[in-house]
This record gives sequence, structure tokens and C-alpha cells, in this order.
Amino acid sequence: MRAELQRLLDCGKQKTQLYPSDPSLRTGLICTYTTNTISGSSRTASSSSVIRPDALSEEEFRPLRLQNGLYIQRFAPMLRVAVPYGQLTSRQVRMMAKIARDYDKGYAHISTRQNVQFNWPAVEDIPDILAELATVQMHAIQTSGNCLRNVTTDQFAGVAADELIDPRPWCEIVRQWTTFHPEFAYLPRKFKIAVNGSTSDRAAIEVHDIGLEPVHNAAGELGFRVLVGGGLGRTPVVGSFINEFLPWQDLLSYLDAILRVYNRYGRRDNKYKARIKILVKALTPEVFAQKVDAEMEHLRGGQTTLTEAEVHRVAKHFVDPDYKALDDQSAALAELDQQHPGFARWRARNTLAHKKPGYVAVTLSLKPTGVAPGDITDKQLDAVADLADRYSFGQLRTSHEQNIILADVEQDKLFTLWGELREKGFATPNIGLLTDIICCPGGDFCSLANAKSIPIAESIQRRFDDLDYLFDIGELDLNISGCMNACGHHHVGHIGILGVDKKGEEFYQVSLGGSASRDASLGKILGPSFAQEAMPDVIEKLIDVYIEQRTEDERFIDTYQRIGIDLFKERVYAANH
Repeated sequence: MRAELQRLLDCGKQKTQLYPSDPSLRTGLICTYTTNTISGSSRTASSSSVIRPDALSEEEFRPLRLQNGLYIQRFAPMLRVAVPYGQLTSRQVRMMAKIARDYDKGYAHISTRQNVQFNWPAVEDIPDILAELATVQMHAIQTSGNCLRNVTTDQFAGVAADELIDPRPWCEIVRQWTTFHPEFAYLPRKFKIAVNGSTSDRAAIEVHDIGLEPVHNAAGELGFRVLVGGGLGRTPVVGSFINEFLPWQDLLSYLDAILRVYNRYGRRDNKYKARIKILVKALTPEVFAQKVDAEMEHLRGGQTTLTEAEVHRVAKHFVDPDYKALDDQSAALAELDQQHPGFARWRARNTLAHKKPGYVAVTLSLKPTGVAPGDITDKQLDAVADLADRYSFGQLRTSHEQNIILADVEQDKLFTLWGELREKGFATPNIGLLTDIICCPGGDFCSLANAKSIPIAESIQRRFDDLDYLFDIGELDLNISGCMNACGHHHVGHIGILGVDKKGEEFYQVSLGGSASRDASLGKILGPSFAQEAMPDVIEKLIDVYIEQRTEDERFIDTYQRIGIDLFKERVYAANH
């Protein structure tokens, strides 16, 4: 590892580009590039703008740059930095701030896979950025391309009161298995794995290529339920469980078997039909499971079998921090709620019960009105790092909802923290509410987008900027994607919005009834699409129907599931409304 790190650092000094070596060697990164510079002062990006080795065509080079996180967007390159299962240290966040300040336009973006994206780096600076990332044990490897992507989990992993097991050691075991895996570096299409550890599913495992969750058998032994074939994008599918109890010792072997079946039978002639969800549907989950079992006959008991020693080796890095012996401060916090209604609202929406008495997990909202969802400035990143050091053992997390979490805050420091978060712009009390919008960068940045996403999010946030109204509406997931690739997870929003192109004009299709939680569901399209300026009115009409029809304590998704889509459709498309 030291040699590979030195090689990466040397690459940065030489201003050369990085690309993966022959995967079978697993030797990391090598540096043999010459520079093709960006053309034009506007830095408009194109495939010919990329630094690439003269020996490779752009078609050959594309998967290599993608597997090192470098995209070509509408106006500039984009670098995606890996944040394994959403875990960061304050030191790493300060490096994110430095990169945003020195190489970008002073901000970063939290993605829906818990990663960090920089939207404006100069291509010639990418090697230096990668070198700086390496000094804090970060990289951009396998954050794109047809390979095994970042493993994700619940942002409250290890601290949630409803947790069955801490999923982070298992995420790390899977991460180490996926990184530079020689057999799965060039799959038919990208591949995403999520691990859940709680009774609730905050990791959205049912819409992943592979989803894992813990289960105990009658003898009390730990295993995993295994789901395959979920995913969003052009063909959204809720996955199927193909194994109800996989002994933990066989976890990597079984994942290996799944990937081998996919690698062998997955389509490579049509990228739109190349995801594993298409293969599972074509074969049926039962037949796919049979093929996986057949592969397991060759793998069971082999080198990928996990041992207690190996699991312990990884798990010892996820021990609890130095918690104090505290009591819950329920009475004191209730008194503060009475004295400070703003604090009460924030505490109700932005905190989660902790497994340890006297502690609480706090979500920092990156969704104030007027700010692109998930964006955070370099100064805010520095502030978050300082807050993590003072309030949460120097640790923080990112969520697939595009927010940041301080997971270990002492309850008696909560009021003071709230005051600091208000000053820094992180205290919007909207977590889980309508304005906590999941939103991709859309047409403002992405070259694949059919329409802009960020202006739609802002227009809806401004329409519902009254906190009394927002709290009365209650829990509601609103997700926006700028194209059918669904980076904004619109299929699983209670209300989903998809940008579409109509003869060169941007329009927006609305769906209802999606959910990424346990027993996930895909939204149903409401009807014809709407012009951009109509979207706040459309959302308001949907909310009006919900408020009129709901029963006591019923969420939007509950009301929808009870009454169906027709009343919503009638209100939105009726001429008199």
C-alpha cells in the first residue's frame, strides 16, 4: 500500500492522469499519460478534452477514466469521490473543503450514493486532487463505470435504537472484496450493493442490484436475507429475495456466485438491457437462484469463506467511541421545547433516538430554501468538521437523502448545537418533510439530463416555505430526476418528478405512491407531463387532496395507498382547478 500511495503521489506531482492497471494484477494505479488540454477558455467539456494516454482511443479510455470517478458533464468535468457507506472523519471533510476551495468553485455536492462530487474541477488538476485525497485515505476508484460501485448503508448505522446488528463491518468486508476485483472490473453494467442492519430499511435495499439484511435462524445463528435484481433508471424494478438465510460465513462466496452468473449471462449487446434486474426478470428469480446455487457448489468452503478471525479483524475498527455514562435528558429537553418552539420543531424532525442513554443522532439539513439540495460550501464543510470534533467524536456521515449526520451528540449539548447549526445554515427543520427534496444536479450540470431539476426543487421549496403548513402536511418524500436514469430516485418518491423533453422544451412527469422503505413500491405515473412554471401548482393540488382525504395520523403515502390515484388525477387535470 505504501508503494501504491507513493506512486499516486508521484502521479500528482507529474500532472499525469491515473487509470487502473490490468485488473488481474490488482496493483492499483499506474501513470503513463500525456496531456491533451481543454480547448477554449469557457472550459466547455467534450470527450476530446480528456487527458488520456496516446495509445488508447477515447472509446478504450472511457471505462478507465470512469472507474476513477471522472465524468464529462455539460460544462466541465465532474469528479466523484468515494465515501464508503457514508462514513467520514473531520480530517477528511477538511480535505473536501480544501479541494472545493482550491480546485472547484467553493462547494461540493452530496450524492444519492453517499459520495461527494465536485462539479467544476479542471481536468489537468485531477491528478493533484487524487493525490491530496490519498493523504486522507480517500480516492475516486470505482465511483463510476461498469463495475462494483460504492457499498451503501443506513446513515445511522452503529447508533440507531432499532438496529439488529451494526452493518458497517459487513459493508467494509464487502468493500474490500469489491475493490479491484479482477473478475468484476468490466461487468455488463454498473452494480450497486446496499446493506441494512435495522428493523426499518433506511438503506433502500429493495431497489439495489443486491440488497442484504441480517436475520437469525431458529438456532440463533446470524445470516443474511439476500435480494437481487432491484434498481431504478430506465426500467425500475423492486428486487426479489432469492435466499432467506445465507450463513454469514458464505457471504462473499454467495456474492461471488451472483456476480459470476450475471457476468456470464448478462447482456452486453444493449446497455439498456444490461443491468442484472433485466437478467433476473428474464430468467425468473427462481431460475436465477438455481444458477447461483450451482455456482456455489464450486465456491463453498473455498478461499472466500469468511472466518471469525477475519470478521473480527474488520469489526474491531467499528467499536463504540468513548461514550460517557449518561442519563436521558427527556425532562430538560421537554422544558427547552416549551421555551423555544423553534428548537422543538428542529428536535422533532432532525434528531433520532440513539442506542446509548444520553445521546442522540442529529441530521444537518442541506435543504434550506434557495440552496441546491445536497450542496455544501467549503466554509460550511470546515464548519461541519469543527462541529464533528466538538460534538461527535470527530465522525460524521452522509445520507442517500443528501444530508449530513452527527451520530453521537450528547443530549445536554443539543440546545447549544442547535444554535450553532442555525448560524451555519444547517438547522432547517425539514428532515423527512416535503422540502427535504432528493434532487439530482439535472440539466444545470449533467449532459444526460432532459431537463433541469434544481429550479423545480427551489420553486416547490418556496411554495411550501411556511413551517406551520409544512409540519401539518407531515412526512412526505419528494424526489426529482432530470432524466430517466433516475439519479434523483423519482420512482420511489411518495411524489416523484421526472424531467422529460418535449420537442426541445422541458416538461415534468409526476408519479405517485413510490417508496424506498421496507416493502418498497414504484410510483405510478399521474398522467401527461407539465410545464416548469406549473409544477408548484401541481404539487399544491396533490397536497390539497391529501389533506382533504387523510385520516388522523395518516401520512401522504398511507392516504395514497388507501384511496388510489384517481382523486389526485381528477384534481390536477380538472379545468376548474
